[in-house]
Amino acid sequence: MESGLTKTLQALGDPTRREIMRMLNKGDLSAGEIASQFNISLPSVSHHLNVLKNAEIVRTRRQGQSIIYSMNATVVQEFLQQLMNVFQVQTKPTESLDNSDKTEEK
Repeated sequence: MESGLTKTLQALGDPTRREIMRMLNKGDLSAGEIASQFNISLPSVSHHLNVLKNAEIVRTRRQGQSIIYSMNATVVQEFLQQLMNVFQVQTKPTESLDNSDKTEEK
């Protein structure tokens, strides 16, 4: 069984899918609104949307006859955390500006 990290990396490995994620980062869109931004066939756009949906990084809901796509922020955040772990990136608490100002005065 594939890990979430692997599925997400594979889904984001395609430039068209990355562009779809950039679009969804700005807000929810219908399949038609997404498709109108690309010069590829509707079945190809549908395939890209299904890959993103299967990787669980987008969600869908029906609104009338349209399918609305939105970014699954929880999965995206988990992916980013896992990626940081892979590269052993540690987040450090930021020091307040007051402390850095005092250090410079010495």
